[in-house]
Amino acid sequence: MGLRGRRGRRAVAVQLTALVVLLSGCASMPDDGTVDHVDSSHRAESDSQVRVFGVSPQKGEKPQQIVRGFLEATTSDEAAFSTAKEYLTDSTAAHWDPFASTSVVSGGPSPANARLDAGGGGGSNVQVTGTRVAEVDDSHAYSPKDGDYNESFHLTKDGGEWRIDHLPDGLVLGESDFQRIYRPINNYYYAELGPDAEAITGGKDVLVADPVFLRRRIDPVTATVNALLDGPTGWLDPVVDSSFPEGARIAPGQRLSLDDSGALNVRLNSQGAKVSQKRCVRMAFQMLYTVQDQASAKVSKVVLADAGGRTLCERTREDAEDYQPGRLNGRASHQYFVDGDHRVSSFDENSDDPKPVKGALGQGETEMGAVAVNRMEHEGAAVSRARRSLYVTSLSEDSKLGDPVLTSKAKHEKERLTAPSWDGLGDLWIADRDPDDPRLLRIPGGKETPEEVDVPQLAEGERIESLRIASDGVRMALHIREKDGSRTLKLGRVQRTGTPQEPQLSVTSLRPLAPQFEDVSAVSWAGGSRLVVVGRESGSVQQMQYFETDGASSNQPTLPGINDVTGVAASEDESKPLLADSEDGIVRLPPDANWKTLTDSGTSPAYPG
Repeated sequence: MGLRGRRGRRAVAVQLTALVVLLSGCASMPDDGTVDHVDSSHRAESDSQVRVFGVSPQKGEKPQQIVRGFLEATTSDEAAFSTAKEYLTDSTAAHWDPFASTSVVSGGPSPANARLDAGGGGGSNVQVTGTRVAEVDDSHAYSPKDGDYNESFHLTKDGGEWRIDHLPDGLVLGESDFQRIYRPINNYYYAELGPDAEAITGGKDVLVADPVFLRRRIDPVTATVNALLDGPTGWLDPVVDSSFPEGARIAPGQRLSLDDSGALNVRLNSQGAKVSQKRCVRMAFQMLYTVQDQASAKVSKVVLADAGGRTLCERTREDAEDYQPGRLNGRASHQYFVDGDHRVSSFDENSDDPKPVKGALGQGETEMGAVAVNRMEHEGAAVSRARRSLYVTSLSEDSKLGDPVLTSKAKHEKERLTAPSWDGLGDLWIADRDPDDPRLLRIPGGKETPEEVDVPQLAEGERIESLRIASDGVRMALHIREKDGSRTLKLGRVQRTGTPQEPQLSVTSLRPLAPQFEDVSAVSWAGGSRLVVVGRESGSVQQMQYFETDGASSNQPTLPGINDVTGVAASEDESKPLLADSEDGIVRLPPDANWKTLTDSGTSPAYPG
């Protein structure tokens, strides 16, 4: 039985402490306050006024009670864990680092019965166990992690009372406590596109979301800025860059918040202040979008100053529009699919009436099986019905189909070409599933000679079943068929080096997404750091869920049930409705509504990208 199920007297005391705070009539408490649902989405919400405080150790408590009380006290809303440290000896409290990491365990940590030291040493050991589900490291990065949590807490008598004198750094929390205490936000850094940055206007100014977990109620704006200045998480770091110089920090003594006009004023230390005007502006845009993800009000302006208060630069929300995250996604004004006559057709955003697209892809001269339209919605790429050939042509009235850009030599349809995917730079990505020559390919501009892209972590016998690249061009979701036939979902980093004449590309550092799904059948990007995934848990029915790019489940509203989904389409613009390919045909999920059938004869729905 976990800790949360055995709190007894101490749990009541913690709850009563919070209740006393509520009844004390703080002047800032609104008369009509409500209890907020715990939402781990990236939308800002008003912070609950309820605070949870730990309970100090009681006289005569035994080692197991001391460890249990300590674990409960670490779930409080105290900034420096002052009550938790009362359970430690003075010297241990001075050196224990609660911020080193956070282990998340299913149900909660369980302290076992105490065991006295062998040889009559006078101390006692309490083993704390649990089933680990995730880890948050010292850079606030979340990663799913299976296995057992098993750590020893050693206690000794201090002034006649048991106290902990040896324990691991960091915290161990149950899932529900973790969700209550921590909140995911996006830090923003600039994509490192290498030679491909020249392919688009502002190619060095593309912001990429880097999700981290921060404590909800402990000085949230200051914590957010500090996390941004710490730099990107280890996984994303090789493909992004921060404009803040190394060693940049906020000047001492600041507790940051937005003023009444929504402005954020930040004084930087000497390392942060030694920058050019151009670099300072890029720093301001990073900070504006990052803080907006945490703040409950709109950030109207960011002002960066030196330690003495001299303004270095300032930029408003209006100034930042050209740097907006997701700007390479396009307008996504149409939704595309392959109709019952195997032509490429589309719905516009205000209509349920499908129409064949203009040009060769909508004429049906060659039957098509899957489609992708570039982010500008000027060009379409379609794979033939038998999945053998890839065609790319414009969506204009007079376009011609021409010869295939790529052809697979595989014998069987399911071993040929995947559906293609466009990044925001105008390049097309596709995989050939040929068992004799499986390849990931990039087609620059959609029409140039295909270039094979290395995926070094794919083992022999594994192959890419489908792929979706983010608009920023540095992250790719890969649906992979493993050697045993199971299908998993992984996120890869797209690293771009070399020169425009000799580009070098690879997709590296594959990490699992949706790890609880035993089998994945479809995926689509559904936001700057969010994907929608269709899959099954072991022994369960098919589900459709949102996941963050770090593998954390996104606490979005539950999606209505739908049967036998074989494909899903979403936009990085989160305001757009979901599409799915199901046994009922192509269906759409409008906001705050249920699935609606658009056509019962189409397949392969797709948003631009």
